[in-house]
Amino acid sequence: MRYSTRKLTERLCRLLTMKSMIFWAVVGVTMCGGSFSPPLVNISLDVPAEQRWEPLMKIFDRDFLREAAAAVIDTTIPKWVHRAVTPIVKALEKYVPQPYAGEIRGMASYYQSDISDIVLLNFAYEVSAFCTSIVAQSTKGNIYHGRNLDYPHDVLKNLTIDIQFIKNGQVAYRGTSFAGYVGLWTGQSANKFTVSGDQRDKGHWWENVISAFLLKSSPVSWLVREPVSLCLCMETLEVATDFDDAVMRLSKVPIITDVYYIVGGVLPKEGVVITRDRSGPADIWPLDWKMGQWYLVETNYDHWLPTPKRDPRRDVAIKALNATGQNNINIRSLYQVLSVNPVCNSITVYTTVMSAGAPEEYRTVVRETCDESSFKRIAAGLDRNVNQV
Repeated sequence: MRYSTRKLTERLCRLLTMKSMIFWAVVGVTMCGGSFSPPLVNISLDVPAEQRWEPLMKIFDRDFLREAAAAVIDTTIPKWVHRAVTPIVKALEKYVPQPYAGEIRGMASYYQSDISDIVLLNFAYEVSAFCTSIVAQSTKGNIYHGRNLDYPHDVLKNLTIDIQFIKNGQVAYRGTSFAGYVGLWTGQSANKFTVSGDQRDKGHWWENVISAFLLKSSPVSWLVREPVSLCLCMETLEVATDFDDAVMRLSKVPIITDVYYIVGGVLPKEGVVITRDRSGPADIWPLDWKMGQWYLVETNYDHWLPTPKRDPRRDVAIKALNATGQNNINIRSLYQVLSVNPVCNSITVYTTVMSAGAPEEYRTVVRETCDESSFKRIAAGLDRNVNQV
C-alpha cells in the first residue's frame, strides 16, 4: 500500500506506543512537531556485530520501525530490485563484508523482519536525494563543516539518530544516521577529520547499484563509516589516521555508485570535495586560501558545471557565505547559512554542523522548519545529551 507523505507521517506517528511517547516526553523531544535534537545512541564496537544495534529498541517501538521501513522501501525501491537482492540475501557474507553482514542480521532479528527487508532498507537509504555540504576555513585557520540532508520522506525525521561508536570505553567516532541503517552519510573522527556524502546521480542508479554490489563494491555510506572507524578500530589493513589518509581512501576504494565526498580536517587548507566515479576520483577540489577560496559548496552537481536554473541551492549558499564573511564563519553562522531558503527546504531532514578540531561542537537539528532559532536552544545544551541511551 502506498501513502501520501502527509498520510504516511500521520499513520506512523499514531503507531508510536505509549512507551515511546513517554520516552520522548521525558527527553523533551517533539517527534511530530517542531525542530528538535535527535536522540544520541551509544553503539559498542566491542560486542558482536549482531548485538550492536540493540539500544535502538530502548528508543523505538518495533511496530513503528517495521512500518516505517516498509513505507520507505515501498516508495523508494522499484519492484524488480526486490527480486534482484535474492542472491545477496541467500549468501549475505559473500556479498556484504563484516561487520555489516552481522549488523544487518542483528537488525533483522530486532525488527523481527526478513533479512531481505533490511537489505532493501539499506539500499533505499543509499538514495540520498538532494543534499548540500559546505566546508569552510575561518581567518584563524579553523575548519568548519556543515551539511543538510534532504530526502522526500517525512518519516525519516522521526528515525534520525546521532550515534557514538564506542571502542574500549572511548568514543571511536560519531555520526548521524537513520534507525535501521548501518551506513553513515555524516561522520566525525575527533581531532582528525569530518566527512559527508552527497548524491551524484548520473542515471541508471538502481542498475548500477545492483551490478556493482554483486561485484562486491562498497556502498558509498559504508565507506564514509569505514575510514572514520579505521582511526581507532583497525577494522581493515588500511588505517585512516588523519585528513590525508581519509581523503586517499575515500578517493580510491571502489564503490557502488557515483557520489561527492566532502571532507574537513583540523589544519588550515584541510578541506576538499572529492567527485567520485564508481572506480575512482573524477576530480579532487581543495580549499585554496591563496586564491581567496576559503569555502567549498557542494550540492548534487559537478562543481565545474553550472547548476540547473530550477535548483539555485549552490548559488544561494555562496551568496550567504559571502555575506557572512570569513571573519565571522563559525559553527553557528554556518548553521545560519544552511538555514537559508532553499538551501534548507521542505524535504530537508536534518542539518549537522561540526568541526574535527572542536569535536564537542558536533550538532544535529532535525528540521521541521528552517527557522534558525532551534539551534540556539540545542547549542545551549537544553535538549542535548539528556536523550542518550
